[in-house]
Amino acid sequence: MQDQEIRAALDRHWAASDANDFQVEHDIYREDAVLDYPQSGERIRGRYHIQSSRAAQPNRKRFKVRRIIGARDLWVTEYILTYDGQPSYTVSIMEFIDGKVAHETQYFGDPFEPGRSRAQWVERMP
Repeated sequence: MQDQEIRAALDRHWAASDANDFQVEHDIYREDAVLDYPQSGERIRGRYHIQSSRAAQPNRKRFKVRRIIGARDLWVTEYILTYDGQPSYTVSIMEFIDGKVAHETQYFGDPFEPGRSRAQWVERMP
């Protein structure tokens, strides 16, 4: 599969995630895909279980993709995942086999106030 085809599949995946379209959102995964959440120590095996776990999440979710970068079989998406109005800065690392996600790892980070000690060297991001 060409890089532009994977990129298009990722664009569909994240748009479907934001729209709570669980069917289209999970078309990108292989049947035997694995999803890891290192911060909570959770591993979910299989597309059906990944989809079911997300559908069961009671919070209202929104996804705002900041950037997608990758090539061949390794792609990274940086996005803001908002649960009930609370943003979490998130990174998704997807490993593809034959054009479908075989393994995904997601990392989450809560926002924090800027450090005053470095204020003279930084600018605020949009």
